[in-house]
Amino acid sequence: METILLDDFIDDGIIREKSFRQKVDEIDFEQYRDQKVIIKGCADVVVPTWAYLILTARLAQVADKLYYGEPRYAVKIFNRKELKS
Repeated sequence: METILLDDFIDDGIIREKSFRQKVDEIDFEQYRDQKVIIKGCADVVVPTWAYLILTARLAQVADKLYYGEPRYAVKIFNRKELKS
């Protein structure tokens, strides 16, 4: 399972939309094609809802399954196969 850490998007102690979007635009999402991906939040910083939405929208175009949280307690948020049913 591939992991995206929201800690990587922190800018001066918070997640700022402008820098977040710039970092997202720099990601090669093809590396997640047909993969299981988990978006792992951070406990130290409040993560805005829009951050999850932006990442999920981009990942849903390529990933097979998307999860949120910790690997042991992951919450499924997207499954490509369920769309095809």
